[in-house]
Amino acid sequence: MIAQLLAKSPTWASGDAAIWQGDSLSLLRLVPEASIDCIWTDPPYFLSNDGFTCVAGKMVPVNKGDWDKSRGIDLDHEFNRTWLAECYRVLKPAGTIWVSGTHHVYLSVGFAMMQLGFRILNDIVWEKPNPPPNLGTRTFTHSTEILLWATKAPKGSKHKYTFNYDEMRQEAGGKQMKTVWEFQAPREDEKVHGKHPTQKPVSLVARCLRASTNSGDVVLDPFMGSGTTGVAALGTGRRFAGFEKEEEYTRLAILRLKDRRAVGSLLPRGQSRLSQDVL
Repeated sequence: MIAQLLAKSPTWASGDAAIWQGDSLSLLRLVPEASIDCIWTDPPYFLSNDGFTCVAGKMVPVNKGDWDKSRGIDLDHEFNRTWLAECYRVLKPAGTIWVSGTHHVYLSVGFAMMQLGFRILNDIVWEKPNPPPNLGTRTFTHSTEILLWATKAPKGSKHKYTFNYDEMRQEAGGKQMKTVWEFQAPREDEKVHGKHPTQKPVSLVARCLRASTNSGDVVLDPFMGSGTTGVAALGTGRRFAGFEKEEEYTRLAILRLKDRRAVGSLLPRGQSRLSQDVL
């Protein structure tokens, strides 16, 4: 049972999913060593700097909360090193990790990964076909985010990380899948229970999990937000453990994981999920 992953009762659990509300680093330290197949997470970008952005044609503040405020380059990097070190510890020898971010954070995350012994496999560019306009008109319009994909297994190791090459080639129309992926922002039906300010599209996360995990694998998201990783994990037949500090987003994630429509199959036609009794 995924609910028994930690020596602490989950805030909510059902079938192949469990959620714990609390500080991500404190909860990560409770996860047994080498117990996780894959981590997919979207950590704080440290973007809450009193600036503005455009949402639905309106100018709105970028501030998201204290959790997204920068404490300076050195402390921000030390934060990334600390939680990534715990991720390294809890991953199985051939486990992999996906971390999403903009230029505000992915350079630090990538450097921290290399410092800790991760082997970076790819940097995936998520291209947004309809990004918000740049209100300052002093830079190019920000229309991409980066996903760093890395493994704990050293090059030449006996431990072989999962890469479902044939499935990805099939999804790419019989050609090798490239590292630039175009996905729309989360659809309205992904926000019916509420939304998170940095919410990712389910289809983006689901592709990552189809590429790098197998049915029944345990997927962890230590910065769960609204639970998109959980929706993608269950929809692809994986098991899910999620951590979230904020009560508001914990409640939202639980609602999404309870909604059978949200976790409908995200597998290609002809494949089946691990369980139909997830929720």
